Amino acid sequence: MIRVFVPLDSFAVACGADEITEELAQLAATRGHDVEIVRNGSRGMAWLEPLVEVEVLGQRIAYGPIEPGEVAALLDAGFLHGDDHPKRIGDPEAHPFLKAQTRVTFRRCGLTDPLSLADYRRHGGFEGLARALAMEAGGVVAEVTQSGLRGRGGAGFPTGIKWKTVTEAAADRKYIVANADEGDSGTFADRMIMEGDPFCLIEGMAIAGVATGATKGFVYLRSEYPVAIRVMNEAVRRARADGVLGASVMGSWRAFDIEVRVGAGAYVCGEETSLLESLEGKRGQVRAKPPLPAHKGLFGKPTVINNVVTLASVPEILRAGASTYQALGTGRSRGTIPIQIAGNVARGGLFEAPFGLTLGEIVDGIGGGTRTGRAVRAVQVGGPLGAYFPRALFDTVFDYEAFAARDGLIGHAGIVVFDDSVDMAAQARFAFEFCAIESCGKCTPCRVGAVRGLETMDKVIAGERVGEHLELVEDLCNTMKFGSLCALGGFTPYPVMSALTHFPEDFRAAPLREAAE
Repeated sequence: MIRVFVPLDSFAVACGADEITEELAQLAATRGHDVEIVRNGSRGMAWLEPLVEVEVLGQRIAYGPIEPGEVAALLDAGFLHGDDHPKRIGDPEAHPFLKAQTRVTFRRCGLTDPLSLADYRRHGGFEGLARALAMEAGGVVAEVTQSGLRGRGGAGFPTGIKWKTVTEAAADRKYIVANADEGDSGTFADRMIMEGDPFCLIEGMAIAGVATGATKGFVYLRSEYPVAIRVMNEAVRRARADGVLGASVMGSWRAFDIEVRVGAGAYVCGEETSLLESLEGKRGQVRAKPPLPAHKGLFGKPTVINNVVTLASVPEILRAGASTYQALGTGRSRGTIPIQIAGNVARGGLFEAPFGLTLGEIVDGIGGGTRTGRAVRAVQVGGPLGAYFPRALFDTVFDYEAFAARDGLIGHAGIVVFDDSVDMAAQARFAFEFCAIESCGKCTPCRVGAVRGLETMDKVIAGERVGEHLELVEDLCNTMKFGSLCALGGFTPYPVMSALTHFPEDFRAAPLREAAE
């Protein structure tokens, strides 16, 4: 039987992967080909999706991007034998985009059947959990701490410290919550893990449970991810049936189970305390801190909240050892980071590498510049609340401290590229508009500041007393930055002020801009 791999990842599905699967199944049956179709995860080369692969003598050969309606011609060209075709890529592992990566967290994505426990185990799955079960809880926490792993959801807080706090908290019940409410523009790493390697997240959550004494976990998923919801629910069901989850984790005395919960898509529920409110069945609003969730989180109990990539990084740390992970990276940013390259870019997708690349190497070298062929003018890093960096700052090293030193943030490591046709005044306006729409309304600086900022930016763009109104924008940004309860209001000034600082020419009155052009 010939194995053919067609991704179930949303990248591929959006480009017709489901239709291609149906065509392939029908044509194989009609032509008498003995074919097994495996719906794998994405390898992260988004511009080549759907990337269809065939296994020939144990070697995977890739073709892409394949479109619906091309399957018959592909079969005619000898696809099932790995023969030549205009869209033949060859060994996907040898592709420059993949070959240059250091895949740790995403080592299985695109390789395995996401819902096959046997596949997962063949590629090192559950070895980290087995080691954790053989250790004392404090030893597991120490291993994660030594690795230098920091939260990949944006804040960059040391994971080991968060786990230690929950471990030491006295309570009759503790929880692990995977923040899968991935709402930042240009981000898709969490989704790729959940769709392409869900057992990795399950294993990471179980290790966190072992380390902290938590017996229940929740995956808080956004409703816009239907494939991830389906895959995660089925993966949890299979893990429970296999004895990985439940009253006896992998035959041990430890108990841990997981539930998948789906949120309604509010951006603010990506903030950890709003997420907890939503999980409890309440309106998603920010909680004042302290108390921290590690002391009083879900249902008032000590709770670890980590994003998906953070938790999915843990199994490999426990499997290979903390020192192996800690050896990667630079400065206080250790390990690898899944960089998500999006926007107006030639080669968009996910690129996992140790911290330390420069922004220019990522955008120009890995991303290949803009898709339009025009010059790159600005890059936004860290989602809709991230700063805009001009080409003059492309020497910035991709790590937490280097970005903070230049008034930026890595966030979820999403990069959105803009060419020289972008209007940065419009982008600054969008930041205020986004915050005004998504604000939970609990604190005045965010609720009122964003609306006033939007109104003021409209006046700037219309050319009304530009200097005076820009001063007001700056004042509003300072109020929001230092007075907001959470990062939604607190980080909105980053895109606004970076656009003003690095692209001041776009904030002149519109008639003056047109005259200058």
